[in-house]
Amino acid sequence: MTIARQSFRHDSLIFSYLDTAGSGRPLIALHAHLMEAATFAPLAAALAPDWRLIALDQRGHGHSSHAPSYTRTDYLGDIEALFHHLGLSHAVLLGASLGGVNAYQFAARHAEKVSALIVEDIGAIVSDDISFILPWAGIYPTREDLVHKIGARFAPYFADSFRQTESGWTLAFDPHQMVASQKQLVGDHWQDWLANTCPALLLRGRESRVTNPDQLERMAEQRPNTTLVTLEGGHALHVDNPIGFISAVRAFLDTL
Repeated sequence: MTIARQSFRHDSLIFSYLDTAGSGRPLIALHAHLMEAATFAPLAAALAPDWRLIALDQRGHGHSSHAPSYTRTDYLGDIEALFHHLGLSHAVLLGASLGGVNAYQFAARHAEKVSALIVEDIGAIVSDDISFILPWAGIYPTREDLVHKIGARFAPYFADSFRQTESGWTLAFDPHQMVASQKQLVGDHWQDWLANTCPALLLRGRESRVTNPDQLERMAEQRPNTTLVTLEGGHALHVDNPIGFISAVRAFLDTL
């Protein structure tokens, strides 16, 4: 399996993405806030060659441009532009947290383009505040200083976003922009979740501090063609439990 970094222009920004290419069926992967496309490299390797995984660095993340705004319309327009750039008529959408809402909201508006959904640990109602990341902004003399600032709990999840510059170590994302993006994400999205009935896999981490089992159970019960799977792990299931995550994703894809 080879995975190449590509880019395209949209909305006066440059978007970067990772693509395994090949003749496999297309699966577009959308990361969570503060993460980036590289987080899905293990999944890409596990699914090749049957599936062509395209992982987007969403606006303000990874190697894509920082943006002047992070509205719901912005994110969904970016996904539509990726479809157009790749020449895809349809694909499976997989999204974690931020990416999960982006995936099911895109499906609500473009049902013909989404053949199936995989949503990782995010609900139909989002209320989380991530302003605790604001002190992470800035440049640090060493990588160890940056790790210490972020803390042992979170640093392993965001290691892909560490960047070394001539001035020192910093993050690929701007914490202030991410807080603004999260504020745009907060809300009641039940109408979008129920608007599309393509096959869907809803994954929840048993130890997640972001989702609760009651809401995700209702999401699975009220939306046709939806399967809820609870795995050991926290909010970032694909990091906490990669074997279980990949197994659940592969089993779902095999049903399509």
